[in-house]
This record gives sequence, C-alpha cells and structure tokens, in this order.
Amino acid sequence: MQNMEQARFNMIEQQIRPCEVFDDRILELLKHVRLEQFVPAGMKELAFAEIEMPLGHGASMWLPTLEARAVQELRLLHGDKVLEVGTGSGYLTALLSALAGHVTSVEIVPELSAMAGRNLASLQRSNVTLEIGDAAGGWGNGAGYDAIVLTGSVPVLPDAFRNSLNVGGRLFAIVGDAPVMEAMLITRVAPDVFETANIMETCVAPLQNAAQPERFVF
Repeated sequence: MQNMEQARFNMIEQQIRPCEVFDDRILELLKHVRLEQFVPAGMKELAFAEIEMPLGHGASMWLPTLEARAVQELRLLHGDKVLEVGTGSGYLTALLSALAGHVTSVEIVPELSAMAGRNLASLQRSNVTLEIGDAAGGWGNGAGYDAIVLTGSVPVLPDAFRNSLNVGGRLFAIVGDAPVMEAMLITRVAPDVFETANIMETCVAPLQNAAQPERFVF
C-alpha cells in the first residue's frame, strides 16, 4: 500500500503538475479518486505510469496528465450539467462527477459501459447517468450542457456539440488527425459567439463514427 501511495504522489508531483495543472481542487481530487481501481485487472502496477492503458474494444484510457488537464480546463461548478462522450473505464467520469452537479456519460460499447458501472459503484455517486449509444454527432436532442468533453479525437468538430452548450458552457475536444492533434477548449460566450483556446498538442484514439471531412482524392 505504501508503494501505491508513493506512486500516486509521484504521479501528481512529477507528471501532473509539470503539465500545468495547478488547481488545488484537481490535485486534491487525484489523491482520493483512486486511479488503480479503474485500470484493467492485472495492470494495477502500471496505473500511475504515463501510458495509455488499453481497455479492449479498441479503447484506451487517457494519459493521467491529459485527464487532469481536461478537468482543470473545464472549470466545473457544483451545479454544472456535464456530457461525457466515451465513458471508457469511468475514471474521468468519476473526476467530473466529484466537481459537477450531474454527469451524463455515453458509451458506444456496452461492455465498456458495464465495466465503468462496476468501477464507479464503489464511489456510490448519485449524480452519474451512464447511457449506451452513439454520441459522435451529439447527444440529448440539443439539451443544454454547462460542460462537454469528448474522450475520442475528431477530425472535425460537429456543430451539434457547440450548439448543445449553454451560454458560458465549455467544450473540451481533441481535434485533428494523427500524429498531431490539438486539445481545444471552446466556450460559448453568447448565443452566437464562441471562443476557442488551444490547450496542448496531443494524440488520442478517434471517436467511433466521428464525422470525417471531405478529403481530396487524387
């Protein structure tokens, strides 16, 4: 147990902080939401390594630094209504639900949603709704969200996600094609006005059924 706690401390101090995560709420949260409970069986000793943990079905967990940075950039408030597209292991869901009012997390792979449900059960969170479906083009019939995070990359960002934000709402998305993609934060500052901030370069697996741009064919 001591080795696990030391590994957690090292992750926070040597990986998370250097990735410009300085929000004390986030750093404290990482101590209490136990990452090792969300990694696949047999891989707990690698839980705090800066690697993408494979989950099966073509999915992987984000790097711990990316998860922490995304949560920080979303600036969640206790009353916020959040949409997560791609539940994965449920770890990011757990972080989001600790800070927001309610999280709706949509996963296209039923087996992953079931795994996330088991992982989240021990936290006894009453403000998480896990749903199964294809949310690559949006979710909730345009329902208003205060924060949206896409856990898979998209070559182009569908307008449905921007349009599902409440005024003041924030969208964290990774846009582009491998090997270089850009993590972006898009804020709806007025009904027809959006501000985009480039957060960091990264590369993650694409969202299943993500919209593709028209590509010129020779």
